[in-house]
Amino acid sequence: MRTILHVDLDAFYAAVEQRDDPALRGKPVLVGGSARRGVVAACSYEARTFGIHSAMAMAEALRRCPKAIVVRHRMERYAEASHAFFAILGDYSPEVEGLSLDEAFLDVTASERLLGDGQTIGLAIKQRVREQLSLVASVGVAPIKLAAKIASDIDKPDGLRVVVPDQLLAFLHPLPVTRLWGVGETTREVLATMGLATIGDVARYPEAALVGRLGATTGHHLAALARGEDHRPVVREHDPVTIGHQETFDDDVDDKGELAVLLLDQADRVAARLRAADLRARAVVLIVKYDDFRQITRRTTLDAATSDGGVLARTAIELLAKVAIEPRKGGRVRLCGIAATQLEPRDAPRQLGFDEAARARGERLGDTIDKLAAKYGKGAIRRAVHLDEAGNDDDD
Repeated sequence: MRTILHVDLDAFYAAVEQRDDPALRGKPVLVGGSARRGVVAACSYEARTFGIHSAMAMAEALRRCPKAIVVRHRMERYAEASHAFFAILGDYSPEVEGLSLDEAFLDVTASERLLGDGQTIGLAIKQRVREQLSLVASVGVAPIKLAAKIASDIDKPDGLRVVVPDQLLAFLHPLPVTRLWGVGETTREVLATMGLATIGDVARYPEAALVGRLGATTGHHLAALARGEDHRPVVREHDPVTIGHQETFDDDVDDKGELAVLLLDQADRVAARLRAADLRARAVVLIVKYDDFRQITRRTTLDAATSDGGVLARTAIELLAKVAIEPRKGGRVRLCGIAATQLEPRDAPRQLGFDEAARARGERLGDTIDKLAAKYGKGAIRRAVHLDEAGNDDDD
């Protein structure tokens, strides 16, 4: 019998913003894009009382809560918090499966003899997240992944729910069928026509009849989950395959010079996240979406892997130079972004070239900027091109 934990940071993006800016604490905070075109990437629990949720149009969210405070997302800060979060999890088990920046499964079966039972480990993780990150985590403990994930969500925020093996079915069966992995709205409607509203209903229904209505794969899958059978292991975290940043503009852009300045800022953000993850990239991808919603990508491979924002920016701008922007033909730009891919560990050996000294200087500069940002805040040092005539950050 396994002991699985699902750990989820509550309202992660919004919580990081409230942590970093005391003026936002206790306020309805929306993280995301502009009011005209953006969507809500995350919202604080204070905002959720107005019926606001992630992926909602920002305009609708502000209609529901006009006093909500909108903040731009800061992926480098979230990546930094995520890195520290996963470092904590790794102290309790080598079997950690990340689902996103702010949630993961842990198999602590082999750790219990040394560290205590699942509840004890869950409490310890919650305490360390609060003390070291000033964030709040909810934890579910169960013998299977399905129940652990449900358990972490059911008492949010700041929850801890333990499902012991002999209470597994008693926990699952009263829940709605939508709690089963693989049940979306279409499958829910089919199950409703069969008179099945809860997981218990599915468990008691003849499996052959489920297969007849839903097909072999889905029918057998849902029947097994409803019986509490979930044999999927916790799969260790894999390195990311890409790190990127993109933005949707309030107004369409048709000036390549303006786009180049934006790409420079995006490249710096991506480079900071690469360094935070101790990675370099060997390839750069430019993403452009036009005002008629056509999207194109352009990609190139670098001579050597790098975490230098200047190199990433120059490469992206070179790719931009080859992209057509034709305002009269639906060619204005509504979204632009950059992605770094073909990632490798920063300490991986690489062949030295004649320009290796310049590459090293660029990366050392990035390391210094990271240290200044960690000590004095992200805006402590900025490229001059991103400042207005008065010397203020033009993002403010």
